[in-house]
Amino acid sequence: MAEQKDLNTKAPPSAKELRMQLLQREMDEMEKERKLKTIQQQKLADFAAEFLEERVTEEEIAMVRRLVTNAVKDGKFEAMVYSFPSDLCTDSGRAINSGDRDWPNTLQGKAKEFFDRYQSFGKPQGYKLKAMIINFPGGMPGDVGFFLNWAPDDV
Repeated sequence: MAEQKDLNTKAPPSAKELRMQLLQREMDEMEKERKLKTIQQQKLADFAAEFLEERVTEEEIAMVRRLVTNAVKDGKFEAMVYSFPSDLCTDSGRAINSGDRDWPNTLQGKAKEFFDRYQSFGKPQGYKLKAMIINFPGGMPGDVGFFLNWAPDDV
């Protein structure tokens, strides 16, 4: 008979050790999600601060022009030219969502400046501007979109 080789006699990990490994993996995943959420919250806070305190830049105006130009090339009469969180309106977007004609009074920061630029430059040139809530995360108003329209009045 062939001599039987010595099998590895090391015991497998205990059930307790396996449970601890799973628990550690879950805790690591939760920590990773917490860090990601913190980063996202900081980005939103930075955006909100810039949105409320800074002026509309030439780059942002150029982006609006590119969006309109691309929409025209695609045969469209409307383009979404700006968006921002509805929480940055004084009423969290309620007036926009309900179609209140006084919705421009709820705008702040760059949104107000964009609206004022529309009033000064776009409206006299025949453009129309509408604001809409464009998403509803958790059933609540999310982002506001500004849509610039240049369709003839009879369309």
